Amino acid sequence: MAKKKVKKTKKVKKRDKTSKILLYTAWVLAIVASLLSTALIWYYFAHADAEQPKETPQVEKLSAKKEKPVKSVNKQLKEILQKELVTKELSASHELDFKEHAKVLKPIPRPIRVFTNKAKLAIIIDDVATQGHVNAINRLHLVLTKSFLPPRAARPNTPKLAEKEKFYMVHLPLEAQNFHAEESHTLRIADSEEKIDKRIDDIKRWFPRVQFINNHTGSKFTANELAMNRLIYALEKHHIHFIDSRTIASTKAPKVLKNMGLPYVHRDIFLDHHMDVAYVKAQIKKAVAYAKKHKTAIAIGHPHPNTLEALRESKALLQEVELVYVKEVY
Repeated sequence: MAKKKVKKTKKVKKRDKTSKILLYTAWVLAIVASLLSTALIWYYFAHADAEQPKETPQVEKLSAKKEKPVKSVNKQLKEILQKELVTKELSASHELDFKEHAKVLKPIPRPIRVFTNKAKLAIIIDDVATQGHVNAINRLHLVLTKSFLPPRAARPNTPKLAEKEKFYMVHLPLEAQNFHAEESHTLRIADSEEKIDKRIDDIKRWFPRVQFINNHTGSKFTANELAMNRLIYALEKHHIHFIDSRTIASTKAPKVLKNMGLPYVHRDIFLDHHMDVAYVKAQIKKAVAYAKKHKTAIAIGHPHPNTLEALRESKALLQEVELVYVKEVY
């Protein structure tokens, strides 16, 4: 009996030893599996980060930009406008004859619709043609009158862009004396009354809320009395007012409008005949002084990055006048 008990005890001890070995083996395997899993997870994320095409840092950089105060928006304006910038060749300001203009241009009183202690200054931004232009102008948070070019193949959406505006103008291309980058469908002095009527009909159809038109280029057209008679007559039929961009001092617009019993309203200051920021800021200062002296003034600029940057840097100065839409100084 004692022998059987001893044998049984040995078997139990042997079984217990085997169980402990299996237990230790299981623990070792579990630890190895855990280490392998950790290594695999680490490798996966490290590999994923390496494969990332540097997209995450850019997103973080953009987020940081939003949080930090921006000292200058000029770089941002250039990014918004990209290839949509209006070049020198497309800007009416570069058709201006300053020598002739300086001799004869005199201030013309305008009625003041709302009486305030501040003089009124209307700034028209010509050549607005794309969403990029609109976005860049809106970033300034200033009361500026956008003057949209008529649609054509390269910019079919100007009517849709204008329709979103509280107030807008149309920038009508007219024949220049010498201008090599002429817009398509530019009205010429030889155009018949019917052709001009048709063009203004189209403008009204595209821009149903238009109340004011100013000329894009137009030194040759506005200097021709017969052509201007045809244009003003067509505009009057649609209750559209003409504002002279004054690209030539010998414009016949004052005479034609007076003969029709209509007020003559024109641009007083060009902001960006030269497009460096310092020059534009000096012109803005002149426009403010002109408005203060004559109670009202109209300035014209274009959606160039430097023009918009100059306007941004001149916000304190512009507080000396009341910025208004051009209808307030007509």
